[in-house]
Amino acid sequence: MATTPQRRILVVANRTAATPDVVEAVKRYAREQPTTFVLLIPDAPRSKQTDWTLEQALPLLQRAAGGPVESLTGTSGDPFGVVQDVLAAGRYDRIIISTLPNRTSNWLRRDLPSRVASLGVPTEVITAADERESAGSIIGRLGGGWPS
Repeated sequence: MATTPQRRILVVANRTAATPDVVEAVKRYAREQPTTFVLLIPDAPRSKQTDWTLEQALPLLQRAAGGPVESLTGTSGDPFGVVQDVLAAGRYDRIIISTLPNRTSNWLRRDLPSRVASLGVPTEVITAADERESAGSIIGRLGGGWPS
């Protein structure tokens, strides 16, 4: 009997790692097929913030995934470079990038989602809702209709 290979998904986030839309995406992917998840906080030079994010996000993501979620951090200040390094060190089938709202996101201003998508791994962007946007997140799939 053939088994479905386990999919690996890299979740790139910082302060938005524990938002309901990210948790829901992890839950959805975990239901679709066996999946392992890795949470990457790529620009975490302050250990207190990193500890807080991991402390808040990991239990929620692990519950959504139905199992352990590995965590990685980078401190170089270059989120794209950290993602490149992580992709070079391991195989991932999909990347989820979770960002702050458009008006406050440094990652969106630096075009991180498009740059990561150019690395050849299917990339999904979850942008946290802000008070000026509708409830829920704005989810865009690069290459499949990025919202304008």
